[in-house]
Amino acid sequence: MKRSMIHVPAAIAASLLLAAGASAKVPAAEADKLGKSLTCVGAEKAGSASGVPEYVGKWQGVPPGMKYTPHVGQHPVDPYAGEKPLFTISSENMAQHAERLTDGQKAMFAKYPKTYRIVVYPGHRDFRYPDSMCAVAKKNALESEMNADGLGVKSFKGAVAFPIPKSGNEALFNMLLPFRAFNEHTIRDTANVLSSGSVAFGRAENKSMDHTNKPEDIGKPLEGVMAQTLNVIMLPEREKGTVSVSSEPVNFGVSKRLAWSYDPGTRRVRQVPLFGFDNPMPGTGGKMTTDADRFFNGSPERYNWKLVGKREVYVPANTFGLHANTVKYADLLKPGHANPDLIRYELRRVWVVEGSLKEGFRHLFGKRVLFLDEDTWHAVLTDLYDARQQLWQHAVAGYYYTPDTQAWHSGNSFFYDMNSGGYVAYNLFQERPIGPLLNKGNLTPDMFTPDAARAAGN
Repeated sequence: MKRSMIHVPAAIAASLLLAAGASAKVPAAEADKLGKSLTCVGAEKAGSASGVPEYVGKWQGVPPGMKYTPHVGQHPVDPYAGEKPLFTISSENMAQHAERLTDGQKAMFAKYPKTYRIVVYPGHRDFRYPDSMCAVAKKNALESEMNADGLGVKSFKGAVAFPIPKSGNEALFNMLLPFRAFNEHTIRDTANVLSSGSVAFGRAENKSMDHTNKPEDIGKPLEGVMAQTLNVIMLPEREKGTVSVSSEPVNFGVSKRLAWSYDPGTRRVRQVPLFGFDNPMPGTGGKMTTDADRFFNGSPERYNWKLVGKREVYVPANTFGLHANTVKYADLLKPGHANPDLIRYELRRVWVVEGSLKEGFRHLFGKRVLFLDEDTWHAVLTDLYDARQQLWQHAVAGYYYTPDTQAWHSGNSFFYDMNSGGYVAYNLFQERPIGPLLNKGNLTPDMFTPDAARAAGN
């Protein structure tokens, strides 16, 4: 089998020989590339001869001519709705595109040769971050450093910690601490799709605060609590009223994730002794672990993280149409995989970060490979392997730009189980009356306490 070529920029080539947690500040001359040949978050502005689009960044907020009201939960509006696909990759022509496919994508073609497709559209890099965020990102490039244990960042001030990463841990923390919504309130559906095509639905109300992106705090050194979440289960009926709250630290070497759960049967709140890692995500039939939300979250302590390099891959991009309120679950959730005609792919450059389970630690996934969009630092694809290094899952995430946040937001994710033939569709909201409420600014820290969990369950 032909191996995909990995492009390793000269700026990081030598650093790949260092330990994953090693870190060095970026010299001023290198940081000066940000905003010039590189975007403010470190992406290459230039396009490529093979089809990666040039970064334009012509839009910030609501594009001209689009009718969109921020902070009210309006479903996404697609600025590219009239475009036609360039081509479609199928099992028949997959070999022609193999260099730009991940192992998980190739496995999907092999497992579902008659139905799985990747529909490729013209590429667009039209949206940009606020100038204030870009200024903080450049300051981080000059000052942020990984702690020696690789579990936290020194001198982090919000935005993106390492626009020019030198190690796997630095790239990973860009993903863990991206510029995104500081307030989110969503009622989201989860679909556990069995190999037969039958669907079991779950539903939850989720609220979250990301303190690293609070407008009044961005640009200041950040420590203590990174994020807080509250999750209230609405479906299935047997779990209705179960509430969980959690608190995430900025530095996992100093603090740990804390969580509490309210049980409606006993009406008691108890602290969860170990929350995260490979604990099963409720409502997913065991196909999704707690640390798989956004493809990785929580402490990175159980893995050795390696920055493999950068490559061109067909990934979901500008997935506005997928999340429109005109999309019906019956049309989206097909046996084996989501409807390929509803997911827009483009050719993009991605950072490849590989996590290998450390000796003496346990996790269901012995290896996880993350593909991080160079423009956003969000993981858009992941391939997950078992302890025998056999591919177990391939997962796809649809991100889209929101005027509410002037940043990219995590929409639907699909986790494909290569063994059972089933999958989980996570964070669905197309059939909800309103979409995610982003940056409305009405959430406060006291909404994420054990007492708040008890109140939400009663």
